[in-house]
Amino acid sequence: MSFARSFENTFRRSLPSPFSIAVVLTLITFVLAFSLNDQLSLIQAFGYWESGMWDPPLLVFAVQMMLMLVLGHVLALTRPVARLIDVTSTMAKDASSAAAIVGLMTMLVAFFNWGLGLIFGAIFARKIGEQASRKGIAINYGLLGAAGYIGLMVWHGGLSGSAPVKVAEEGHLASLMQGISDPGIIASLPSSITLDETVFSSMNLFVSVLLIVIMPILLYVLGRQFPTSVPEVGSERVLDIDHRPIGAEWLDHGVWFGKLSGMIVLGWCLFQATWGNPKGDLSFITPNFINLTLLGLGLTFHRNIANFTTAVDEAIGDAAGILIQFPLYFGIMGLMKNAGLVEWIADGFAQASNATTFPIFTFFSAGIINIFVPSGGGQWSLQGPIIVETCRQLNIPLHKVIMAMAYGDQITNMLQPFWALPLLGITGLKARQILPYTLIMMLVGSLIFLLGLMLF
Repeated sequence: MSFARSFENTFRRSLPSPFSIAVVLTLITFVLAFSLNDQLSLIQAFGYWESGMWDPPLLVFAVQMMLMLVLGHVLALTRPVARLIDVTSTMAKDASSAAAIVGLMTMLVAFFNWGLGLIFGAIFARKIGEQASRKGIAINYGLLGAAGYIGLMVWHGGLSGSAPVKVAEEGHLASLMQGISDPGIIASLPSSITLDETVFSSMNLFVSVLLIVIMPILLYVLGRQFPTSVPEVGSERVLDIDHRPIGAEWLDHGVWFGKLSGMIVLGWCLFQATWGNPKGDLSFITPNFINLTLLGLGLTFHRNIANFTTAVDEAIGDAAGILIQFPLYFGIMGLMKNAGLVEWIADGFAQASNATTFPIFTFFSAGIINIFVPSGGGQWSLQGPIIVETCRQLNIPLHKVIMAMAYGDQITNMLQPFWALPLLGITGLKARQILPYTLIMMLVGSLIFLLGLMLF
């Protein structure tokens, strides 16, 4: 573990907090804007930056992403999900099988929702750690935590991926390119790119199947190669409020009021997916639809509304990073768009790339950007216009490059510990305990993503 400690110390010396990184990136963007645009005044630059920070559509997107994380955590705290974890955890007989099962289940859940996958993996890893501690079974708890974090390596190619879900909304591409491209070019953009072309494309299904097959095998092998020990993990309380209501308190503590509300919401979601979907495709799966479904499931699965709101109070802290950092990234986007930086970068990519190499360049550039901008939504806001403009210039299928960006964004989550903070808090692990294993997963995952981009 000396390598892990050395890496953690190097990482801590090299990078400040995620918020400080956002501030530094803002300053760098200002410097680049003045360097590349000698017609730009200080007042104009600050105006572009502020207008980007408070851009209404982008603020709506920030709230959508916050709700995905919070409602995913709320659902993970329900008793049905806890029972599922209990049943599944009994299949783990040793350190190797425990890591493989946690990794497999976490990837499957994260493909549905990134927030749920993050919290599910953390709770799943902790539950097995509790059982191992109680029964005196030797496991590799650090590897188990890394397996519980692997969902952040597949989420952007799933149903809650920021870029694929956002471009599935009608008119999003036109809104994204407003003020960047000419009106005629904007009018020629597709009104939406459905999930059939991104998440459920042949390339992404191929990549996803390889990940689901290979990564649990990798975790199993790592579990056999690295040392194990009996972890010291205390039992965590089960979130289940039982209270005898008095008077109007039955609305909060009554069993059926909350469940009935949840089932009504789920019924509306079912209508949208079936009879209310005349196209018969997957375009109905938008951030709003996912959040509404998570809300309905949370209300239905929790014992009552009091239990649900307590879970919200417990989960809301996870969204603090999105709340405070997204506006800074939106400000960067506003300055980049209006000061001409997007066109400059897009022209550079277009001149250095061709139809074959641009998706590969996008994968690596997205991976690097994600280290400094640890949010898929914020990254799409910054890199999306560059992708759209360059694809137009090179006549490259836009849906493939969107997925290349998604792959690059998610793979370096195994290096960037920002999104691991909720998992570390739940499991009680330190970053240095999971980093050696997440680095190995990052290298293997990168080969799988690159293989998919080159074959399709």
